[in-house]
Amino acid sequence: MMQKIILASQSPRRKQLLEWAEIPFDVLVKSTDESYPAGMAIEEVPVYIARNKALAIKELINSGNTQLPVILAADTVVVLGDTIIGKPADREDAINILSALSGKVHRVITGVVLFHSGGETAFADITEVSFHPLTKDQIEFYVDKYQPYDKAGAYAIQEWIGVTGIKSIKGDFYNVMGLPVSRVVQALAELT
Repeated sequence: MMQKIILASQSPRRKQLLEWAEIPFDVLVKSTDESYPAGMAIEEVPVYIARNKALAIKELINSGNTQLPVILAADTVVVLGDTIIGKPADREDAINILSALSGKVHRVITGVVLFHSGGETAFADITEVSFHPLTKDQIEFYVDKYQPYDKAGAYAIQEWIGVTGIKSIKGDFYNVMGLPVSRVVQALAELT
């Protein structure tokens, strides 16, 4: 039986994935700045943001206790070409983002940071996602029905647009949902 960890995220998708993996956890979140230094390599950005999330929780719970529980934090970015696409600001932005992704291949990068008594384990997992060409009607239908405003890249792979619009993926499907859960399980197993 795996020890209970702290998930530093309020993402319902990350919670669901940990539940599916039968990893016991409590959720503890603190609002953090999600900006990053200019010029940082794209693959390092989600790890940097995840580390800040984990640090915020470590500071919140660390009362001089040396037996720190395992803290798991993650951040996901969508990358088209050399541009990081964040969460859409509004309906128009979501439509523009999905129009840009239509018919193209993009990368989904999730940075994962685990704080534990032995220090830190950090990695980024990359999945390539290819969309079929999407019509304006399909994009507007999805945005209006699913309102993907809390999702990097303005979509969730497990929703209608993923089911009908994705041509192929290369890499971990669950990484696109927000957590490369099999790599997390392996990293947690190495801590015991």
